[in-house]
Amino acid sequence: MTGVLPSQRLEQMISNGQISGAPAIIPEQIQPASLDLRLGNIAYRVRASFLAGHDRRVEDRLKEFEMHQIDLTDGAVLEKGCVYVVPLMESLDLPDGLQAVANAKSSTGRLDLLTRTITDGGAEFDRIAPGYTGPLYAEICPRSFSVLVRPGMRLNQIRFREGQAVLDDAALRALHTSDVLVNGEALIDDGLGFSVDLNLDSTDLVGYRAKPHTGVIDLDNIGYYDPAEYWEEVRCKDGQIILDPGAFYILVSREAVHIPPAYAAEMAPYLAMVGEFRVHYAGFFDPGFGHSAAGGTGSRGVLEVRCHEAPFVLEHGQVVGRLVYERMSEIPQQLYGSGIASNYQGQGLKLSKHFAAPA
Repeated sequence: MTGVLPSQRLEQMISNGQISGAPAIIPEQIQPASLDLRLGNIAYRVRASFLAGHDRRVEDRLKEFEMHQIDLTDGAVLEKGCVYVVPLMESLDLPDGLQAVANAKSSTGRLDLLTRTITDGGAEFDRIAPGYTGPLYAEICPRSFSVLVRPGMRLNQIRFREGQAVLDDAALRALHTSDVLVNGEALIDDGLGFSVDLNLDSTDLVGYRAKPHTGVIDLDNIGYYDPAEYWEEVRCKDGQIILDPGAFYILVSREAVHIPPAYAAEMAPYLAMVGEFRVHYAGFFDPGFGHSAAGGTGSRGVLEVRCHEAPFVLEHGQVVGRLVYERMSEIPQQLYGSGIASNYQGQGLKLSKHFAAPA
């Protein structure tokens, strides 16, 4: 059946060896529509980011670009501004007709921790061709903060798809009519558009900007770090802020979005022509995000924004991204936010789970 594979199908793939892990995959890795991937025991510090390329292996390309190896067994720091390649504990043996796409997890993106999946023979990041058999690797580049990592940490995730699952605009409008996807007017143009909120209720705090010189973040520490040591508050009284080149911001969408149980979504850039800044499309939106038993209530989308070459004025209500909706092949047995550890259900403006709640 066409669509994104749900958790129960992922369990079947693990059982029949189409997805394997060393050590064995644990139940906590299985999400409603994706599988978390685990870091292995070694990180390779490389001179530059790379793709394997047609008929070439990542292992062979590492010999060209490797600077040194880092043993992660007892924990090791991946330094800001450096590029690393880490073999993952999972490998694939996909049948023909089944493709995969990977993406950084939400908490990874909120730390500005660029994490992409590469494969043998791969010509694109995060895209795994139908029938791929072989290992998986994570390319990791900390952009704002140095991080302490260990084997088994889960920074990225993978989703599997049979056939064409993406909803076109006509199907998306029909879905919004039957099962409201967003509060307010739905801007549907090659996906569901969303905008930035710079006029939050009862506060002028609209976001956070990463400080340039901070301490290391241990990714195992949850609710631990003081936000003030790592982030500057971004306040706004007139509906606009100026983004500084090279700076990283956490902002929030104006819209509360809803992913019905039979669908999944992925965040994508809105317009390629808007070159002054980029909304980092860190994660997947699982079935059930912003959903309640009584119907869609919606959750805000957190925006990870990086400005490029020139200062840029960002204004309240400006469209900055879109959600691309996909059909599930089946409704997952477990939905996001329903009995599982879902950190961002019902969220507003929120830093990653590693930070304590602001005072």
